[in-house]
Amino acid sequence: MTDDTSLPSRSRAVADALAEAGLPGEIRVLPDSARTAAEAATALGCEVGAIANSLVFVCDGAPLLVMTSGAHRVDTAFLARVLGTGPITRASAAQVREATGQAIGGVAPVGHPAPLRTVVDTDLAGYALLWAAAGHPHTVVPMTYEELLKLTGGTASAVVPPQQ
Repeated sequence: MTDDTSLPSRSRAVADALAEAGLPGEIRVLPDSARTAAEAATALGCEVGAIANSLVFVCDGAPLLVMTSGAHRVDTAFLARVLGTGPITRASAAQVREATGQAIGGVAPVGHPAPLRTVVDTDLAGYALLWAAAGHPHTVVPMTYEELLKLTGGTASAVVPPQQ
C-alpha cells in the first residue's frame, strides 16, 4: 500500500470513500497505465474478467455507472430492457469527468462529486477477487463482489443477454 499522501488526488478521494465504507481495499499504484481491462489484467496477473470496468452512460437524462466485467461489452439495449428505462447511451469524456470527477481509464466505483446510480454486472460474482480503477489510470483497488455492491449501493444485474 502506498500512503495516501503519495496517491493522486482523485485516488485519495477513493481511499477516503473506501475508509468511510469500512472496506479494507488498499490502493495499488501501477508503474504503467491500466486504462483498459486488458492492460490492467496484464499488470495484475489476473483474468480480464476479474477487472471491474467502470463505464459511464447516460440514461433518462442522468449518468449511470455500470461496473462490468472486463470480459465483455455492455449491451445497452438489453440493459435498458432489464432496468425498464429509456435508451442508454455512452457518456462523452466531458460527461464522464463531470459525473465522476475522474478521467476515462481511471474511473473508480466511488469518490465522485455525488453518488451515481450504479449497476453491478452479475458476471463479476464469478471471481473471488476483483480489481477496479481507483480514480487514476495508474491506480487500482482490490475488492470482492459483495464489497463492490456494498460500496456502490449498486443494483446487481446482467449487462449482456445470457450465453453472450
